Amino acid sequence: MRGPSVNGRGVTAGPYPLTFGWDVGGAHLKVGATGTSGGIDDVGQWVCPLWQGLDHLHRAIDLALARWPAAARPDVRHAVTMTGEMVDLFASREEGVRAIAETLTARLGPHVRFYGGDAGWLSAQHCADAWRHVASANWLATASWLATRLPDAVLVDIGSTTTDIVPISNGRVVAHARDDAGRLATGELVYQGVVRTPLCGLAQRVAFGGTFVNVMNEWFATTADVYRLTGELDAAHDVHASADGGPKTEAASRVRLARMIGRDASEASDADWLRFALRWRTLQLAQTGINLERVEGHHDGLASAPLVGAGCGRFLVAALARERGRPYVDIGALTGASGQCGDWAATCAPSVALALLAARASPFDASAPSVAARRT
Repeated sequence: MRGPSVNGRGVTAGPYPLTFGWDVGGAHLKVGATGTSGGIDDVGQWVCPLWQGLDHLHRAIDLALARWPAAARPDVRHAVTMTGEMVDLFASREEGVRAIAETLTARLGPHVRFYGGDAGWLSAQHCADAWRHVASANWLATASWLATRLPDAVLVDIGSTTTDIVPISNGRVVAHARDDAGRLATGELVYQGVVRTPLCGLAQRVAFGGTFVNVMNEWFATTADVYRLTGELDAAHDVHASADGGPKTEAASRVRLARMIGRDASEASDADWLRFALRWRTLQLAQTGINLERVEGHHDGLASAPLVGAGCGRFLVAALARERGRPYVDIGALTGASGQCGDWAATCAPSVALALLAARASPFDASAPSVAARRT
């Protein structure tokens, strides 16, 4: 899957180096491309079930390079961030970082650099020593770029699988944790998204037909089924197989939702199943709100700051802002991209933010990690 092509080559004339930001996830490869004007020219996304093997990453890279032949030029900058090191293809996160770094370097050339936050831009060689700075740092790339645009905000990036909640105060990212384990503890990382999350991970009991019932702890349905019925999931983001491998239609989604509570879809009306889907939506929105309050509780003054929505599930961020009477900002609008490109820039925010940061980075082609990296 990919976003729209804004122009034939994806590049324009100007003073900045052509820059590509690569976000290697466990389920997708996302790429943001800047032209030499320094702005976002194009954004792409491809399905990449990395847990099934590195060949999926190679295929996704092939598609990206076919779309942007200019990416093979030696004067082009490539900046990479990742969350894919977490998949169970790898025995450890360290092994995952090394494998992904080696793969991207082999495909993109020796001048590719990996985002390490405070550690700077690292080569694949230095990722081996500073892998903790590189692992699952894509949220930090987005937040660091956002902090240059809004001094006070809370970034809420809801994707297919996870939700990042990142506080920004006085132009600084003030998250309490940096790695996934710490962020899960603080509420800054919530393992819920709008496509791939099993519904049994949202609640153990749910209301249906005027009473509460237990939920079957089986992978019978996912959040994609909910948002197909509510009409909020863009078909362009609905790219993964359904729980039963069946059609991704409203009728098939009703069948899967019914299984969650031991029923058949024929036992209730379409309107009843829509109300049931909206109940699941309410539960997910409530969980997001609980974690938002948990994060904001550590930072005075952020409870009224704008919520900045990113990811394919940012419609939930907008709903949460409306519910709480606070400003909402779509991160795509802040990138300067418009129309479909702006929509994809918001959906693939880490790759876009990374490209914008790398295009202006000096130095970028550093040969060694910073002091901060050597302390790991």
